[in-house]
Amino acid sequence: MSSLAIRPISHSSKGDIKKFIDLAYRLNARDPNWVPPLKSDVASTIDPKKNGWFSHAEGQLFLAERGGRPVGRISAHIDFLALEQPPEQGFGPGTGFWGFFEAEDENVAKALVNAAEQWLRNKGMTRALGPVSLSIWEEPGLLVKGHDHPPMVLMGHHLPEYQGWIEAMGYGVIKKLYTYDLNVAKPFPELIQRIVAMGERNPKIHVREVDKSQFAREAKIIVDILNDAWSDNWGFVPLTQPELDDVSTKLKPLVYTEMIRIAEYEGEPVAFMIALPDLNDALMPLKGNLFPFGWLKLLLWLRRPKTKGARVPLMGVVKRLQGSRLASQLAFMMIEYIRAASVDEYGAQRGEVGWVLEDNQGMVAIADAIESKVNRQYNIYEKGL
Repeated sequence: MSSLAIRPISHSSKGDIKKFIDLAYRLNARDPNWVPPLKSDVASTIDPKKNGWFSHAEGQLFLAERGGRPVGRISAHIDFLALEQPPEQGFGPGTGFWGFFEAEDENVAKALVNAAEQWLRNKGMTRALGPVSLSIWEEPGLLVKGHDHPPMVLMGHHLPEYQGWIEAMGYGVIKKLYTYDLNVAKPFPELIQRIVAMGERNPKIHVREVDKSQFAREAKIIVDILNDAWSDNWGFVPLTQPELDDVSTKLKPLVYTEMIRIAEYEGEPVAFMIALPDLNDALMPLKGNLFPFGWLKLLLWLRRPKTKGARVPLMGVVKRLQGSRLASQLAFMMIEYIRAASVDEYGAQRGEVGWVLEDNQGMVAIADAIESKVNRQYNIYEKGL
């Protein structure tokens, strides 16, 4: 058997970057529930010139090879804003990360993680968290429950054997992230309907659709609420303007005004909820490629998506209202309006809310109230260096 080699790769090497990206498609080909992401999107995410996250971060990509054949990959990275966060919120000084983990076997997995850990040690890090690919706002955690169905848009999906390999290397679970599945085709429970109706009678409350013609303004409103609402959460790192610019460009084609709501109280924006039709329905048959005809199929789908599902990746209520009855009322109103729109406009049958931190009591209570159930679990692991 050829010896195993782990080597760092440069973004200037198109050949190595192609190997890094393509490897995931080969290793996951046997999994019918893995949704191949667009290769162009993966390339943009790992490119420091195209991902605004790198304005406050640095990283290194590694490729594992046997006899010149790619058999694994990993990233090691440092988020300088994460280093500035209070340690009691999960990150803080000395915290490094690894992600984009794929491996053909356990020996490859161990060698890749060792290489990432050494890179982090050389940078002065004292603990490693993973997998996080790359930002906490992108694809955090390893899928450990829910392998039996495809992920929704912008969620990760991993081979089940990875869990055992990572835990065998001395990594322990530091945080669990859940997604909640619900049947959106049926109305919410009567109690929720009464809460929504009461809110509609309150002249101080106005829940509106986003104005796509004022996209930059609306995006800033949402990010300002997000950075306030999530600031005390585990793993919080503020979303920066360079990231907002890149995310806005990436997600603008998926903005359907009925699916994104901003709640105002006495004329002030105080809450938001974003839902996305499940793009993975359209991506699955493209196998990661837009050419030769994938771009046309995707364009036609984006013009008027018909989808089985929709996902709520983000929502937030300003900190000063959290824990109040008003906060819950605004959340239920936005959820109901988006539920109805996803069914009426796009034919959705199921919805997914998440990810949600395991100890986010407010969100767990909302998920329980709308009769949703945990369908996927992602673990973020930690190890001292």
